Amino acid sequence: MSIAHHLPALLVVTPLAGAALTFVTERRRDPVVAVLTGLTILGLSIGLVIRVLAAGPFRYEIGSWGAPVGIDLVADGASALFVLLSAVVGLAVTVYATDYFRGSRASVCGHGMFWTLWLFMWTSLNALFLTGDIFNVYVCLELVGISAVALVTLNGGSQALRAGARYLFSSMLAAMTYLLGVAIVYSATGSLDMGILRSTLVSDPAAATGLSLMVAALLLKTALVPAHFWLPSAHGSAPSPVSAALSALVVKGSYFAILRLMISVAPPGFLPGVDIVLGVLGATAIIWGSLQALAQTRIKQLVAYSTVAQIGYLFIVFPLARAGTDVFLLALGGALFHAITHALAKSGFFLAAGSLASRFGYERIDEMAGAARSAPVLVMTLALAGVTMMGLPPSGGFAAKWMLVSAALAAGQWWWALVLVTGGLLAAAYMFRLLGVLLRDSPAALNPPSGAIRTEWVPLSLAAGAALLVLASPLVTELVNTSVLVLGQGVTP
Repeated sequence: MSIAHHLPALLVVTPLAGAALTFVTERRRDPVVAVLTGLTILGLSIGLVIRVLAAGPFRYEIGSWGAPVGIDLVADGASALFVLLSAVVGLAVTVYATDYFRGSRASVCGHGMFWTLWLFMWTSLNALFLTGDIFNVYVCLELVGISAVALVTLNGGSQALRAGARYLFSSMLAAMTYLLGVAIVYSATGSLDMGILRSTLVSDPAAATGLSLMVAALLLKTALVPAHFWLPSAHGSAPSPVSAALSALVVKGSYFAILRLMISVAPPGFLPGVDIVLGVLGATAIIWGSLQALAQTRIKQLVAYSTVAQIGYLFIVFPLARAGTDVFLLALGGALFHAITHALAKSGFFLAAGSLASRFGYERIDEMAGAARSAPVLVMTLALAGVTMMGLPPSGGFAAKWMLVSAALAAGQWWWALVLVTGGLLAAAYMFRLLGVLLRDSPAALNPPSGAIRTEWVPLSLAAGAALLVLASPLVTELVNTSVLVLGQGVTP
């Protein structure tokens, strides 16, 4: 058996080994271990994409125990895409953090816990993207949540602790609700494997109740309006590398689980009306989050509420999923493409915003006038990320929104297209407001640049990648077409 078959397991073991090494080695070596681990994960992720494109989806039996007794990892186009996304963003965050946790933040880095917690969270995310078992989704979500809460509170202080406590209790509530749903589904079907559940779920009120509880719990984890109350404070109070990872990857993990449950596990019509509810909540998030972002006075809070809005676009796919195969494929491609472009743009945005706040010593937008003259690379990063979030051509955000709008019009559901266009206009409003202040001709009292290569060019690379991702749309389309989400049962045990 070739090493390519073991790639799903290696993508979980590698970051876990890196986390263990950073826990036991000398603290000054932790950044080196983390960067080498990130490079290894990137190589393994590229190998998984190549393997899936060449041979299609496959299952990996952990310990040679197949489902339903054991837990299988499922590698298909969608999981490979998200694992690759986490590798790219994760490596960028790791490189950026090697400079971020220096100087005034040396005490935080000195604890040696950032690198361990960060790599542990990366492990849990990879496992979440690859698992084919609904109980294992619970385990992975818990591990992601525990490490994320600890990372949010690394800055210390009352504000960070309050945000961490709110995040912790929200995560616990979601976890208990999800586990209750798993118990109900298992009692009704006798199985936890997603491939088996697809063929065993019947119109049973108990199973439908259990699945509904699982979806509701994941909505809280994803911070979809109105369950977004924990996100702005958590993302705004966390260190910038943590904020970037939370916005780009953590909320995508729970969203990916919702996709699995709603599209590849639940048979058509199993949860009637839920797809419409998800679409309405997504549309509400787009408008509400954008309006809140427009009202913010602190730059990281603006980015956090922008995340609330951008999450909403991902849920427009659900009411379009039952409008025919062609419409569904177009909408799913748009949703996944938006997830990728948003992750790259928002991680670059958060990292650049964190660097600006560090140089000014404060986060108020109206006090950052003149930043474009003193930190042109950082302001250029914000502008490029804004182009993607607004959906201006020829960015990846434009391609994603074009696919979603086209799917909505093809389905005759023009109101979703109207919401998407309105969201783009509101994104333009808060981005132009921010850039207008940064470009204002005023002397800015910025500190001298430090670590410019990593704290400026890393976020710029992410934002530029999001803007240019439109060139990779054929690859994304091919991966979507080799996804279990499209193939239905896909790879059965």
